[in-house]
Amino acid sequence: MDASESGRRILSELMGPDYVEKKDKNRNSFNEAIQQYSEEVCFGRIWARDGIDRKQRSIINIAMLTALNRPAQLSHHIEGALTNGCTVDELKEILLQTAVYCGLPAAGEAFRIAEEVLRTRGLLD
Repeated sequence: MDASESGRRILSELMGPDYVEKKDKNRNSFNEAIQQYSEEVCFGRIWARDGIDRKQRSIINIAMLTALNRPAQLSHHIEGALTNGCTVDELKEILLQTAVYCGLPAAGEAFRIAEEVLRTRGLLD
């Protein structure tokens, strides 16, 4: 299996087959290059590496995306983190930790996004 095929498999495992199907429906001759790059490099080469597990990779990504203020990507990675075994309490701690280093505005927005995902999944009390 090449890196691109491996990346699609991992992406499907992380986000679900519906996510990959939706992503494919939005694929066109212009964005094909970035779609393939993401599947091959991000998921097929990086997420496929040994060394740390998927839950740890999710934690790192949530912290990075909070710091970079990337709300759309953060929402997807919170979904993936839950799939990878992160608990609601762990997500809360990750976001509190980012508040210390990234600032309250970034963490506040990340909390808002996480709440939306948790509410959608029925995980927010």
